[in-house]
Amino acid sequence: MASAASSSAAPSLAAGSSFGPAFDSLSDVAVVVDPRSGAIRDANPAAQHLLGYPVAVLRTLKITDLHRGQRPALVVFTEEVLHRGRAFTRSLTPLKAGGGELRLEYAGTVLPAADGPLVLLTMADLAARHRRDVDADADGTLRQGIDEWKRVERLFHTIEKENQLILKAAGEGIYGVNADGKTTFVNPAAEALLGWTAEELVGKDMHSLVHHHRADGTPYPNHDCPIYAAFRNGAVQTVAGEVFWRKDGTPLWVEYTSTPIRERGAIIGAVIVFRDVSRRREAEEKLRQALAEVDTLRQRLERENAYLQEEIRIESNHRGIIGRSAAIQKTLRQIDLVAPTDATVLVTGESGTGKELIGRAIHEASARRDRPLIRVNCAAIPRELFESEFFGHVRGAFTGALRDRLGRFELADGGTLFLDEVGEIPLELQGKLLRILQEGQFERVGEERTRSVDVRVIAATNRDLRADVRAGRFREDLYFRLDVFPIHSVPLRERVDDVASLALHFLRHAERKLKTSGLGLSEADVRRLAGYAWPGNVRELQNVIERAAILARNGRLMIDLPGSSIRLPVPGPLAPAGPGVLTEENRRARDRHNLVAALELAGGKVSGPGGAAERLGLRPTTFASRLKVHGLDARTYRDGSRPTR
Repeated sequence: MASAASSSAAPSLAAGSSFGPAFDSLSDVAVVVDPRSGAIRDANPAAQHLLGYPVAVLRTLKITDLHRGQRPALVVFTEEVLHRGRAFTRSLTPLKAGGGELRLEYAGTVLPAADGPLVLLTMADLAARHRRDVDADADGTLRQGIDEWKRVERLFHTIEKENQLILKAAGEGIYGVNADGKTTFVNPAAEALLGWTAEELVGKDMHSLVHHHRADGTPYPNHDCPIYAAFRNGAVQTVAGEVFWRKDGTPLWVEYTSTPIRERGAIIGAVIVFRDVSRRREAEEKLRQALAEVDTLRQRLERENAYLQEEIRIESNHRGIIGRSAAIQKTLRQIDLVAPTDATVLVTGESGTGKELIGRAIHEASARRDRPLIRVNCAAIPRELFESEFFGHVRGAFTGALRDRLGRFELADGGTLFLDEVGEIPLELQGKLLRILQEGQFERVGEERTRSVDVRVIAATNRDLRADVRAGRFREDLYFRLDVFPIHSVPLRERVDDVASLALHFLRHAERKLKTSGLGLSEADVRRLAGYAWPGNVRELQNVIERAAILARNGRLMIDLPGSSIRLPVPGPLAPAGPGVLTEENRRARDRHNLVAALELAGGKVSGPGGAAERLGLRPTTFASRLKVHGLDARTYRDGSRPTR
């Protein structure tokens, strides 16, 4: 039925919503349907009795309400009725009030109406009809005799004679059998498909000639044959996936329908219509083989993927975190402890130490791993867009808001939100962040509706938030809300034992990226790398290794380390010694000295080629943040000027 709405005006053949006394007195179920909207215009009392719905209720329904899940078959049948004027089907099963299945035969007829043709559906109960047929068969059997059988034979001849034009024109094979299974007629298409002539088949037992074995070669007794079943139960039998045997002994894949023939209520035989489905079966078999091959390849890829995932897991230790130093082992233990919970985590440490990697490891080890991990770089968001970026906005909330936009908290609903550089959030917006952390609620910009989300927050910063709290740059209540479970990301200079394994990992990564191979680290290379201070931490090490791979000649790496950076004592040849213990004051003095040395070499230039940030292997934004922490101004180092330290 069409889904478009149509006019509900009454048809011209009756006033109001009733189609008259004749319609109400029909013994069969009768329903009038508007094919444009699918609305049920009227139904007779027989419909109420069979379907279980009051007529008044049926008039409020659509025909699709009675045939849930059968819309395609319903559309095809309706189109056939509208095209031919009348059609029949047994493929539809209406939904009976209170449950239960009905086996019905539908007859559809076009009814003219002022607002367009309607469809009259009559439904015959096949179970009731079968009971009547059985009773009639029993009654006819009592009266049968030689004269009755002769009359049946004459009837088949009459059927064949009256339908001769149809039988000859039909492209499908058609033959008739009487109640004894003897062939009564065969059309030309059946002769061509089976290789037998009509004279060879008529009067013979059809089953023993063309249906004697199954496709696998096992015998096919006639008492198991669906064609003979049509004589016993009086029902139409439709069968697919069987074979008829040609005269030359070759199989013919067919699907067939056996329809009982009745005369005066007694079953006198059947008409069998069959078609050759060999090509379709061959195509289906090829498709099945192709799907099986695809499934085999899918399983193979899944196994290979599982293997690769295991290799990655082994290579990268704990979700990408590489290292065996005591500091890394402590970090991994902290991840294992906090990951199963929903506690807020604050990851601190210098830039380039892998804070985001720690956040990702926590997410992937948590119960939220199947939901998204949304990352927000707070240092890269303009002040005026912070609220929109976090909470979203509605259309028209401000100039340029042309459509509704989801904020990062909504995107992370059910998952994890990673707030990188959380110390850069403006003070005036920290209160709104605190509210969503405490209550899980927020409003989009320009909207009064309060929304709720379930988000786990992992924050990261390279700033000293305690100092920012004392200086009034960061809210103390927000700090304590974030600092539920602190994890410190140790700088590379304090985990010298991991330099070699990290360098080797980055070297393999560089080989894949540069499409090269055969590169290796010598003992001298490892000693040089372990003796360097790494002000840019792991990120700087990755850059140095990739640059060395690009400059490599004859498989030998060309490791280029900035000469101005402070070096740690060179370790022994086999087991590098750990770094010395520095006080916080000494560490800060050394870091400040590093920043100043880089500015002096770059002439006060921060970003770009040859800039101080590049020399230290840092991002310009990170370098600027460190200058701010140490109270340095890059402009004072331009033009050869140098402040007094």
